[in-house]
Amino acid sequence: MSQVEVTSGFPRVEIIEEGMREGMQIESASISVDQKLKLLDALSRTGLRTIVVGSFVSPKWTPQMAHVDELVERFTPVDGVTYTALALNERGVERMRHYGSKLTNPREVPQTLVHLCDVFVRRNNNRSQEDEMANWDVVIERALAAGATHAEIAINAAWGSNWTGEFSQTYRLEMLQRQYDKWRDAGVVVDRVWIGDPMGWNLPHQVAAQLRAIRARWPEITRFHLHLHDARGVALLSAYEALRVLDPDCTLVLDSSIGGMGGCPYGGHGRMTRMIPTEDLVDLLNELGISTGVDVDRLIEAAAVAEEVVGHALWGHVSKAGPRPRGDRLFPMDLPFIETEEQAQHFRLGPRAYEGARTPWTKPIESPQRPDSRVDSLGSGA
Repeated sequence: MSQVEVTSGFPRVEIIEEGMREGMQIESASISVDQKLKLLDALSRTGLRTIVVGSFVSPKWTPQMAHVDELVERFTPVDGVTYTALALNERGVERMRHYGSKLTNPREVPQTLVHLCDVFVRRNNNRSQEDEMANWDVVIERALAAGATHAEIAINAAWGSNWTGEFSQTYRLEMLQRQYDKWRDAGVVVDRVWIGDPMGWNLPHQVAAQLRAIRARWPEITRFHLHLHDARGVALLSAYEALRVLDPDCTLVLDSSIGGMGGCPYGGHGRMTRMIPTEDLVDLLNELGISTGVDVDRLIEAAAVAEEVVGHALWGHVSKAGPRPRGDRLFPMDLPFIETEEQAQHFRLGPRAYEGARTPWTKPIESPQRPDSRVDSLGSGA
């Protein structure tokens, strides 16, 4: 996983890149394997440590993943990057195992899971909430047979549902407690929790309160994995609240997607569900003083590739306006009027991005605040 070093007061952070899976599953099924390989290669060169390459699911209902086998066979892994995939049933797991030399099982420890919305799981998996809960004993039995000593408890559609409304913290804790008790009775330590939000109901204060409540009830849980969707534009704020409330001895795993693309056809928002744009997340972590090991410039270039591949604009901010310019990347003082998204790309493309733009200045701008670094309109701007 993409890891960041702990800065005083913050938890350890790991980033999982979901663009190839969560993003592509809601984009056009006509996107070719060659195009997907181009994006995967670009992501692999950014310094991200964990990339989800796709899903081993039925092509009937998710035709975007019809050629995932070809994608996995053809891509070239980059050293230091862990590649994973999603499999929702035994058939998918078997398909994924065939590529064990390239793909790593994303589940480090066994996990029990329940969706808080029965309607969503019926729409998404053709199962009921009761079916999921009935499967807990099967998961625990298999885990014990495999010698597991640690486990993860998980809830999905955790903060609310477009079909049934908002869920309370009491309900979330109840469903986590029921799983925790089963693992405890089996003699297995629960030290991590996964919380998903496929319909974008997360709110920063509720996320913070939930994590505090888990820490208070189960101090041994120190690993928190959040899969937050951004349908209402607050997922990055919620992630920031998680950073603020978790202790330095905790690990926070955050799922994100290049350009913010992502969504589920069963959730009611399609592409508008979105995710945290990876470039925005990495930029925030950098500005907080948390070293990510990820190259923001390469992420921005990967976002440009992603837009080319999907054929429409994506929703990241840093890929549109650039990171905060500092040092030799300060903007030229004679920069002409910048009005369009295309012109704003001068931070990465240089003066050609604003060729022909209007400028009112008849002589070079100079300032005592930049006495030794005046850059005219022909400066790099990149």
